[in-house]
Amino acid sequence: MMKGKVHTRRDKRRQKNSKHCHCCQGEFVFCWQCRCGFAICQSCMHENLWGMTCNGVTWKCPDCGVQNGYGNN
Repeated sequence: MMKGKVHTRRDKRRQKNSKHCHCCQGEFVFCWQCRCGFAICQSCMHENLWGMTCNGVTWKCPDCGVQNGYGNN
């Protein structure tokens, strides 16, 4: 019985979780995400970088205004 749960958890973990970009409406494996649910793909983030960051370390969510890190600490 325990083995069935582990197998199910492993299968769930290996599934590709696709994200939807709020800018281009595309489906991607990786998107930058805010805690409010806003998601933006890498190419849209690169295009809109001038308006979303001033220091290159954090980006500001256009929906809720929260500062999010790029993870390059």
